[in-house]
Amino acid sequence: MADTLDTLEQTIRARRTASPDSSYVARLTARGRAKIAQKLGEEATETVIAAIQDDREELTKEAADLVFHLIVLLADAGLSLDNVRAELARREGVSGIEEKASRPA
Repeated sequence: MADTLDTLEQTIRARRTASPDSSYVARLTARGRAKIAQKLGEEATETVIAAIQDDREELTKEAADLVFHLIVLLADAGLSLDNVRAELARREGVSGIEEKASRPA
């Protein structure tokens, strides 16, 4: 059984080159990375608002939108969920405080 996020990522990658008239992903991609990033930021803000309002249903929906737009941005940058998984695996077992301190200032 395919993972839902992997299936979504494959669909997004396939639709990037579709007609912008028939595909939201293609339309967003055609507008450029800055627009994709802006949309991701909007979805992040909506996710935060839903969390603060303790609206579980809306939080779930906004989180789905956030993940969707993150995958669109990753695809535009030539990255994938596997890149994110690898980074998370690299960090496994390292405290968040320690990991943050290891980053260049």
